[in-house]
Amino acid sequence: MTAPFGHGLVIGKFYPPHAGHHFLVRTAASSCRRVTVVVMAADVESIPLADRVGWLREEYADRPHVAITGIADNIPVDYDSDSVWAGHVALMREAVAGAPHAAVGVDAVFTSEPYGAELARRFGAADVRLDGARETFAISATAIRSDPVGHWDQLQPPVRAWFARRVVVLGAESTGTTTLSRDLAEALRTCGGPHALTRWVPEYGRELTVAKLAVARALAARRGRAEPTVCDLEWSDADFEAVAARQSAEEEQAARTGGPVLVCDTDALATTVWQERYVGRTTEAVRALANAMPSRALYLLTDHEDVPFDDDGLRDGEALRPWMTERFRKVLSDRGAPWQEVRGDRPTRLRLALEAVDRLLEHGWRLADPLG
Repeated sequence: MTAPFGHGLVIGKFYPPHAGHHFLVRTAASSCRRVTVVVMAADVESIPLADRVGWLREEYADRPHVAITGIADNIPVDYDSDSVWAGHVALMREAVAGAPHAAVGVDAVFTSEPYGAELARRFGAADVRLDGARETFAISATAIRSDPVGHWDQLQPPVRAWFARRVVVLGAESTGTTTLSRDLAEALRTCGGPHALTRWVPEYGRELTVAKLAVARALAARRGRAEPTVCDLEWSDADFEAVAARQSAEEEQAARTGGPVLVCDTDALATTVWQERYVGRTTEAVRALANAMPSRALYLLTDHEDVPFDDDGLRDGEALRPWMTERFRKVLSDRGAPWQEVRGDRPTRLRLALEAVDRLLEHGWRLADPLG
């Protein structure tokens, strides 16, 4: 079937994108030979324009005839002002001119708002109005901004990843980081609803240690040498760069498929301390990975004082635990990230962690209102 329109236009803030927005874009994509989606974001808004454009491009990557572009729009909204209308439309035309379908005139405008008629008139295009009463998709960006948790099922994976409150547990060897992070994730799952999706991101450094030790022992056996221990392993800067990169990648994947809180057993910032502990310095490559991480809602630092050292064959730093705890304190303080030290027995630590997460969720996301 031939598409009835040549070039369709969809405009919006997409703050954030939701099912209703996707209904507009899908309808335009099936009705037009070419589609341009223009994301218009004001500087005062909390979600960057680049993120919104990136999310939409990912969503429609399999539809090459749909082009996503964005432009900053800091003009207030006033539907009764011809000059304000002219300003907004000029920005839309500028965005379209920079997109792949610029050479083709717009002949259909897809909206779900009353302003659609005037917008279509100014483009000399057909006014395609969908779901103005929000009966097909009973959702709005305003509702999502005010309660992301309550509308979690309306968010696409990359949008979930942006909203996910990332809670990272870190600490010296054998201080209960893995135990606490697992306990916290399991406790959150029992809350039900979107929290039933809570993901736990394991420590990749431990996996790498197991692998390196197995390879070293196999080589030693083949060469008739004594079986090495974890103390005999050699660590390079490349190892820590790989750990930081892999840890961040697994965290991002979990954030896309999880619930409103993501629980991580360490992260790339912690890797900078582990690199310092094993090779005596932190490299620029590992620091860069730590600096590129999404915002952390909370760090939980496990104190070594209340936890006996348990040598499970993969640990060798009992004497270094006080130094590492203090180093983590300084790194977290210098970072300016929110953090809390947890002490006590296992139930006490979990209680403190849950109370901290409850405070995070009670505080909400506090997204700025769109420019009105």
